[in-house]
Amino acid sequence: MEQLTTTREERGKAIVEKNGQIKKVDDHSYTVKSQTGHGVYEVKATDKGMTCTCPDFVKRGLPCKHILATRFYLEVQRDTPKGTVTEKMHLTYAQAWSAYNAAQTEEIRLFDALLKDLVKAIPEPEQAMGRPRLPLSESLFCAIQKVYSQLSSRRAHTLFQNAVDKQQIDHAPHFNAPSKLFNDAEITPILHELVTLSALPVAGLETDFAIDSTGFRTTTFGAYCGMKHGQKKEHRWLKAHMATGVKTNIVTGIEISTTNDNDSPHFKPLVEDLSKNFNICEISADRAYSSRDNFEAAGAVGGVAYIPFKKHARCKTRGSPLWNKMYYFFQLNREEFMEHYHKRSNVESTNAAIKRKFGETLKSKNQIAQINELLAKIIAYNLTVVIHEMFENGIEPSFLHK
Repeated sequence: MEQLTTTREERGKAIVEKNGQIKKVDDHSYTVKSQTGHGVYEVKATDKGMTCTCPDFVKRGLPCKHILATRFYLEVQRDTPKGTVTEKMHLTYAQAWSAYNAAQTEEIRLFDALLKDLVKAIPEPEQAMGRPRLPLSESLFCAIQKVYSQLSSRRAHTLFQNAVDKQQIDHAPHFNAPSKLFNDAEITPILHELVTLSALPVAGLETDFAIDSTGFRTTTFGAYCGMKHGQKKEHRWLKAHMATGVKTNIVTGIEISTTNDNDSPHFKPLVEDLSKNFNICEISADRAYSSRDNFEAAGAVGGVAYIPFKKHARCKTRGSPLWNKMYYFFQLNREEFMEHYHKRSNVESTNAAIKRKFGETLKSKNQIAQINELLAKIIAYNLTVVIHEMFENGIEPSFLHK
């Protein structure tokens, strides 16, 4: 009989050590024989990770002994003049290519249509006097469209004229209108609201989230006195603290600060904002966010925080029962804790995707405009995620609060 005191990793190794237990079906699928019966389970590699048909994986949603056994099976040892070398076989992950191809080929057309619907969710401010202004929704449409295109202000003006032809806006503004809009501090909370609204279409898909920060470079430099005294001329940076869904990698909330700002204080407001529109099961973050307040903040909204403890951390409660509970879970069930925690890698994928698609440099010249430009990047990125999920999971986008 299988020893229940052994870890899943040890039981996975035991499966591999017995010949004939694992068979390859295709480049991304394997069958693993049951250790307690005559059946087999299918382990499949997808773009979201490995899955298994066994009850343990179905219940926990975490790597079971069959998944671990398959991973060990893919480690091939061979003898060389320098000794035994372990090589990993390449595992091809199944990709929903039809959905991916459709999303990519239709993205530009759908982006404009979704952006038009999104900005209409912002109420128009009343104008008591003066010449009629361009509607706020149209100004936002053009500014975010420019950021999405990555074109200069003058070259992007053609996009505005095309939008008029498609009846997405009534009038094409001056080419400098997006820059003028970004320089308005009153636009910042509106763009924050649009970030939230742009994530709502995938609310039914996300229950696990990750929080992390990343830097965006500006085109401005440090103080003159630093250069005068021989210090290296360096770009200023803005720091984006983001909460993202680990399934779709959509950004559910963002706070922006200066480069040297601490990460931990931003955890609680991101979680509280997240809880207004999403059902939260898990939240993962790195050690920079490890604090009693943050464990309690996650618990207050019905979630569990998987944040590794720092080396000097102790189990003392100090008003936080969750700190004590998760400390012992971390110490006594390290493997299972880390399986939850490693979902955090998805937020790093999100950061990389945003920078790869829209660049890590902010073109605006002052801090207000830089913050607004960064928020526009996140909105544009979220809309591309929504487009992908339209084809991947068949969602019907709605930018309305539940």
